[in-house]
Amino acid sequence: MTNLIDLTVVEASSALRRGDFTQAELFAAYRERAAADDTNSFTWLADELTLPAALGNDATPRPGTDTPLAGVPLAIKDLFCIAGVPTASASNLLRDYRPPYTATAVRLLQHAGATVLGKTNQDEFAMGSSNENSAFGPVRNPWDRTRVPGGSSGGSAAAVAAGLAPASIGTDTGGSVRQPAALCGVVGLKPTYGSVSRYGMIAFASSLDQAGPITRNVTDAALLFRAMTGPRDPADATSIGWDSPSELDLPTAERLDGLKIGVPTDLLGDQIEPGVRASFDATLALAESLGAEIVEVELPHARHALSAYYLLAPAEASSNLARFDGVRYGNRAEIGDGGLVELYTKTRHDGFGPEVKRRIMLGTYALSSGFYDAYYRRAQQVRTKIVEDFRAVHEQVDLIATPTSPTVAWGLGERVDDPLAMYQADVTTLPFSLAGVPAISIPSGLSEGLPVGFQLSGPAFSEPRILETAYALEQQIGFSGAAAFDGPAATGKEQG
Repeated sequence: MTNLIDLTVVEASSALRRGDFTQAELFAAYRERAAADDTNSFTWLADELTLPAALGNDATPRPGTDTPLAGVPLAIKDLFCIAGVPTASASNLLRDYRPPYTATAVRLLQHAGATVLGKTNQDEFAMGSSNENSAFGPVRNPWDRTRVPGGSSGGSAAAVAAGLAPASIGTDTGGSVRQPAALCGVVGLKPTYGSVSRYGMIAFASSLDQAGPITRNVTDAALLFRAMTGPRDPADATSIGWDSPSELDLPTAERLDGLKIGVPTDLLGDQIEPGVRASFDATLALAESLGAEIVEVELPHARHALSAYYLLAPAEASSNLARFDGVRYGNRAEIGDGGLVELYTKTRHDGFGPEVKRRIMLGTYALSSGFYDAYYRRAQQVRTKIVEDFRAVHEQVDLIATPTSPTVAWGLGERVDDPLAMYQADVTTLPFSLAGVPAISIPSGLSEGLPVGFQLSGPAFSEPRILETAYALEQQIGFSGAAAFDGPAATGKEQG
């Protein structure tokens, strides 16, 4: 029999529809592998008994069934609500929470035939760039268990890279799909803000949060994206959606003739490691050999994106996380005679981790009387300038390219005590998040034996063009994730 773990999502769903094997066999193969996980990628795993009742899949897809994800098990980031399934957002405050409803993105994937293998580890409430801020412990990078996988969707990226799941979904607020995808050597797509419903996602920063797929290749990313999106969701006021997601064809491009790719010199400073820059330049040369034109462009306000983001996102977090008070849901601390104030204080003290507390305090300070105009309003004005910069550049070029992460994966614990160094990990992803535009990260090779990510972005709702370009490059790069897939003893050949 074909090794089921080797199949991509497209291959597995096609084989299931043909009847080559059953959904139960595919699920069992991944369930067994995920149960032996040594990367700490999962916070909860489904089993054969709970799967139908908990996840709403009451029938195995029959051969020939028109479901594009027919029976393929997916790993779901722990902040997506699934009815009856533990959903903690990697926080002690919600460790025992089981929501009564399912996130729209997950429900759409189920409607396309997917099943849920398990919930993946993450930075608590999606706040982090290394997946070390989790109540369930840090995730380890499958390429090197002594290094971080990136964050906040580190568990989702590590699970795919290690072959524990054929694909996963995560969320991207400032780079949390793209950056871990880059550090783990897989593909991560951040769709246009509003194109995938946020309903049922535990919120971090509502004007930035967006769900996206993490997969082994670009074709699978396109397939999952098509399944996750749909017409505007009335349950999400920020949802725009796609009128006809079924018309989002899978990519097939072989050439890039006529495509103009802009390279923003503002994002290619000294913070980019030499090995990362070499891989990036090699991929640009490859795009040029396929017919693309490479031009330098300017995003003059991009250098302020890091500062603006770490005012805006914490401000929204301080508002969103105010609901966790120990009264309505979530864990409640035991208190003495201190009344409601003691309940609030002790519940949040015991429930939130250090990074979440740090960002709540930052956000509350930025929104406080006397500081609102100096910080929050100013950051919003900078964000507007960044949006205008992107609009101007997109009048000159079709797509923008940068390294996804300025470095390869760093050591576990290396930046835990240096928040500013940790925040710098997202310096090349944050501007695209603030602009609300789609972006993808694909593996472009290795540096120091570790994966490097190449990021492509375009104007709003340009996902088809981004996916076609990424696909054409992917076919030529020929990146292999075998070093992570086969385990820590495997080695990778230097590429790019």
